[in-house]
Amino acid sequence: MIFFSTSKSSAPVSLKKATLEGLAPDGGLYVPSEVPRFSPEELSLLEDGTFNNIAFAIAKKFAGAEIPLDLLSGLVDECFDFDTPLVGIGEETFVEELFHGPTLAFKDYGARFLGRLTGLFAAEENRMITVLVATSGDTGSAVAYGFDGIPNTRVVLLYPSGKVSRLQEQQLTTAGDNVFALEVKGDFDDCQRLVKQAFVDPDLKKALTLTSANSINISRLIPQSFYYAWASMQLARRFPGRTAAFSVPSGNYGNVTAGVLARMMGFPIGHFIAASNANDSVTRYLDNGRFEPRPTVKTMTTAMDVGNPSNFARLLHFYDHDFRKMGEQITGISVTDQETAATIRSVYEACGYIMDPHTAVGYRALEEYRNTHKGSGYPGVVLSTAHPVKFDDAIMTAINREVPIPEEMLEVMARPKKATLIGNGYAELSKFLQNLDR
Repeated sequence: MIFFSTSKSSAPVSLKKATLEGLAPDGGLYVPSEVPRFSPEELSLLEDGTFNNIAFAIAKKFAGAEIPLDLLSGLVDECFDFDTPLVGIGEETFVEELFHGPTLAFKDYGARFLGRLTGLFAAEENRMITVLVATSGDTGSAVAYGFDGIPNTRVVLLYPSGKVSRLQEQQLTTAGDNVFALEVKGDFDDCQRLVKQAFVDPDLKKALTLTSANSINISRLIPQSFYYAWASMQLARRFPGRTAAFSVPSGNYGNVTAGVLARMMGFPIGHFIAASNANDSVTRYLDNGRFEPRPTVKTMTTAMDVGNPSNFARLLHFYDHDFRKMGEQITGISVTDQETAATIRSVYEACGYIMDPHTAVGYRALEEYRNTHKGSGYPGVVLSTAHPVKFDDAIMTAINREVPIPEEMLEVMARPKKATLIGNGYAELSKFLQNLDR
């Protein structure tokens, strides 16, 4: 398959080149030249398929002849050796729990797939790949674990100082020897800006082979479509003739973009609710057609604190830069911190289910959508993006109850933090990267 840049100034590339570059030379994001479609006959063959059956079916459409099918099948099975349960918390409301991977967050799906794909392509090219990542929390830890020990790769993580949870920071600063954490004196937008500067720095590109493991990398975005396809097929069996609405906690908008990909491929998805916090630039765009990013606002849903989401460029591409067209399939709803805390409490009191704050934003937005679109008829899926233990302070405040730390995380919490503190200017990052091989 061929991929081209959303900025349309770079030459089209293969999946290998798109994966190893991450960001296109013109600063745009790679998108497929044509989104592959599943025919009704192909979908019928996947009706009783496992998660990995569906993941492999999608992956091979994007990989084409670049990866032998037996190798790709093994890669998929190695990546997704954990469950993706749909938990019912109402008659037609489900939580898709995406936190059963090694770092207890949905980012494991994309990071594990990308890590193995990058390692495969890097070995073919006999190159050392430097993976540069901006993170607001879960991306960093998932990438650290996803690339840990992968030959021909090393990872540099940038995260905003004081703006990620303690467990998240422990995960992303205590990984393997090929992982370096940079604690940036700034916010996530500063981290993202620095990463983008590095990718267009001609001197740095001569010295290093850089790629990204953020959702700006198309090979991290593609595997996120797998769990939309899986859940939509599960609900199509439960609710014949009806399609599902997915409520997606949204910060950098990679997650909802992956859902749009799954819908474009033909999977039975009816609508998306892009659930934001106070950082609501896309929500406002869907209301009035004007994209006006604002400085990032700190909220209790820290992973969604993004003022200028990078994946918005892909959404614009898929919807032909038409906010009305986008609004036919995506409804943006903003949720306050007060509403988030109240939702954690009310859901727990109603059915004993504990949600992390990001999941609560998705749940609250789904309920609001149903209240304002009565008769829409969609069974609803809330994407649960992180285990509640990652936000134990918020859970304690909302329901006065501690969430036990899973046993596998206790050892992580005891490790000494290893991070380098840098400012939010580009010179310090450039110097650090230039010195990696010295």
